[in-house]
Amino acid sequence: MQASVFIAVSLDGFIATPNGDIDFLNQHPSSNPEEDFGYYAFIETVDAIVMGRKSFEKVLSFGCDWPYESLPVFVLSRQGIQVLAELSSKVEVLNGDATSISEQLTERGFKHLYIDGGQTIQDFLAAGLIQELTLTRIPTLLGSGIPLFGGFTQTIQLQALHTQQYDNGYVQSRYRILG
Repeated sequence: MQASVFIAVSLDGFIATPNGDIDFLNQHPSSNPEEDFGYYAFIETVDAIVMGRKSFEKVLSFGCDWPYESLPVFVLSRQGIQVLAELSSKVEVLNGDATSISEQLTERGFKHLYIDGGQTIQDFLAAGLIQELTLTRIPTLLGSGIPLFGGFTQTIQLQALHTQQYDNGYVQSRYRILG
């Protein structure tokens, strides 16, 4: 099983403001309206998405069509959540630690997972289940918020694979997780 992360953070390492707002992600538009920062090429490589409950609720708050039409989405929640009827064939709620979730999805035949959401990413990283991390740094300092990284009891070594700067100041780096 391969598991990858593709996420944007403020320059000071936050994925959202303290109240969960992510508007800072759109404050530096590209001069190319078709620019997707590699997202579509990445999403074509995965066969399922695993995200936390808060990330799922954030996606629902966008008020647009479900963005993951062609991929099954597994939402991790200890307390359970209600999935809208129109999403019931596309979204499944799972409970368990990162290792058991990975094992369950491997048994079901999934080969490449897109891991999304701060706590979910941290849990999968801590369990040694992430192989690749694509991090897009947004040229904004939030000062506080929801951090992408934290709470690790061990050092996680990375190997830089590629870095690209975009016209709007975004800097994207792709890393291999070494351990």
